[in-house]
Amino acid sequence: MDGTNRSDIQIGIEVNIVLKKDQRSGKLTHGFVKDILTKASKHTHGIKVRLKDGQIGRVKEIL
Repeated sequence: MDGTNRSDIQIGIEVNIVLKKDQRSGKLTHGFVKDILTKASKHTHGIKVRLKDGQIGRVKEIL
């Protein structure tokens, strides 16, 4: 699943995100969701989340 639907993402799930600094390269960062930051039900570039380690980015893959 991609991370464009907020309803697919719950706190604690394992995801790959792209950080703001990595958007050009597309490098993915792995982690577990701590907070969901996007309020909209859909976002074309991915739902923005905060990982348990504090990093913030948009969800590209739900594992």
